Amino acid sequence: MKKLLLSAAGALLAAAAAPSAHAQGLRFGVKAGANLSNLAGDLVNQDQYKNRWGFQGGVMLNFGLGDILSIQPEVLYSQKGFKYADQQITSPIGTFRNTGSVRYDYLDVPVLVRVRAAGVFFEVGPQYSYLMNVSTDRTQTLNGNVVGNSGSGTSNLDNVRRNELGYVGGLGYQAENGVMLGVRYSGAFTDFAKDGYSNNEFRNARNSTFQAYVGVLLGGK
Repeated sequence: MKKLLLSAAGALLAAAAAPSAHAQGLRFGVKAGANLSNLAGDLVNQDQYKNRWGFQGGVMLNFGLGDILSIQPEVLYSQKGFKYADQQITSPIGTFRNTGSVRYDYLDVPVLVRVRAAGVFFEVGPQYSYLMNVSTDRTQTLNGNVVGNSGSGTSNLDNVRRNELGYVGGLGYQAENGVMLGVRYSGAFTDFAKDGYSNNEFRNARNSTFQAYVGVLLGGK
């Protein structure tokens, strides 16, 4: 994971270091913030999935196309996932209860069109995401007896789709010195799990994430 992040960050840094990077139209930046994520879609027992907090942060390049329009690709490490609601689920063989959480570590690469006027900006665009790791900490009981305990560790990635296509939309404020505050919503077109994963528990599940962040664009105006 570290090598992948360093390679992606290095590519953006190299572009920023090029002679054209000193022009007013190209700016390099960094950002960090929080994710509030969950699963969306046609899920079995959907009420058992609750929002989970995670970290997101990375680097960005902003290509100015005029006074108000720019293109902004980013490379971000992003923690997504969900928490179990600790509620009873009735089945033909008894009553189940799940506790714990699941964390998905993604490399997100959004490419955004930004429109900025009087400091306020709107942004929207597609996003490619690569799933690097799944960390599961779940305990499952049946009629009060523990029948499954994943502990805290890395899950098998064979039954999930590691490549994801999605979309991003958001708004924020950027000061003249490049400091910015923003909020976004990130959704996925791609189903998370392959058929048969966890007895189809995550059938048609897709990532759904609200984001808040702070960042700074360096150089330019």
